[in-house]
Amino acid sequence: MKRRKEIGLDFEVDKLTNSIENVITGDSFATEISIVTVTDLKSISKKNKWQFDWRFEYKQPQRDVYKLTILNNQHIIQGLVSIEIKDDHVYMHLVESAPFNKGKAKVYAGVPGNLVAFACKLSFQRGHEGNVSFISKSQLIQHYIDSLGAIHVGGRIMIIDTIAALKLIAKYFPR
Repeated sequence: MKRRKEIGLDFEVDKLTNSIENVITGDSFATEISIVTVTDLKSISKKNKWQFDWRFEYKQPQRDVYKLTILNNQHIIQGLVSIEIKDDHVYMHLVESAPFNKGKAKVYAGVPGNLVAFACKLSFQRGHEGNVSFISKSQLIQHYIDSLGAIHVGGRIMIIDTIAALKLIAKYFPR
C-alpha cells in the first residue's frame, strides 16, 4: 500500500455542543457514531464535495473510519473520522465535517468536537486513558489548544490528555 505524507489536520471546532446543533434554530439532535460501510463510501467522494479521499482511508488495514449521524437517520453522514489504535493512545488521521456542515452556510455546528470526543471515548475503552494524538496544520495549533484543551508537544504534534478527554466526553457523551 502506498503511504502518504501526514498533511496535518485542518478541521475547525466551531462550537462544543451537547450533540450537534442546527445553526439556524439552535435545536440539538442526538447523534450516534458507527463504522463506515462500503455502501456509505458511494456518497463520500470528492465529486460530492468531500475534501479527502475516504476510500483510501477505508482501505488502510490499521485504520477504522467512523461516521457521525443523527440518531435514527444513518443515511445522512454529518462527519467522518479516521482512527488508528496505537499501543498507548488513539491516533486521528483525518477528521472532516460533511460539505453541508462547513463554512458560513453550514447546517449543523458541533460535528468536529463530537468526532474528537468519540476518539477520546474510544481511547478510554481501549485502556489508553483518553489519550489521543494528531498532527495539526501549523496555523491551527492555538485553535486546538483553546477549543479542545489539546497540548502542543512540539513540531505540529498535538495530544489530548486524560483531563481534556474527560471534559470532551462529558460534553458529548454525558451518560
